[in-house]
Amino acid sequence: MLQTLAVALGGAVGSVGRYWFAIAAASISRNLPVGTIIINIIGSFAIGFVGALTLSHGRFPVPEPLRLFFLVGVCGGFTTFSSFSLQTLDLLRGGALGRALLNIGLSVGFCLMAVAIGYTLGQKLGATPTNLSQSAAQTVVEEEAS
Repeated sequence: MLQTLAVALGGAVGSVGRYWFAIAAASISRNLPVGTIIINIIGSFAIGFVGALTLSHGRFPVPEPLRLFFLVGVCGGFTTFSSFSLQTLDLLRGGALGRALLNIGLSVGFCLMAVAIGYTLGQKLGATPTNLSQSAAQTVVEEEAS
């Protein structure tokens, strides 16, 4: 029950953060959903960084409910893959094939880079000899929620 509550609270924090960020980025997101792209890059970096940094056998281990709060809750509520998908469909339906492909390329490319950079930094800061090969997504719950 504690884990479910942690995910729910984290999701609320992440969702509100996404909403506020989307409002702030509205002026630059007229022709391309730039706010959504930036949100997904930030979320990808954060989940990679915190996921690697807080492994149970690492330098900065945290209890599993805290990892779930942030990795599944906050990052899951903050990142916007469903919004990305709908916005891309809207671009395609509106005949903006080039912008749709640009949205896909920027989102996927930069988010993969961000999660790799975040993971690498987190692993370097939190590395101990026993956790270098450990997955950042330690639990089945985290893998299924991604």
